Amino acid sequence: MATPNYSYEKRQRELAKKRKAEEKAAEKRARKQQGRGDDGAPPDEAATAGPTAADQASAPEA
Repeated sequence: MATPNYSYEKRQRELAKKRKAEEKAAEKRARKQQGRGDDGAPPDEAATAGPTAADQASAPEA
């Protein structure tokens, strides 16, 4: 009976892990190039949003 080649199996697991990490990094780079952060929201959502209710309440009336 043949013995299992554990080093080959380990190498295959390592390669699969590396491949998965590279795919994840590529997806992250793609999201970053689209101008979105890790959570899928635009990076400066607060800066691009209009004035909030608190800003409008504290603003002096002209």
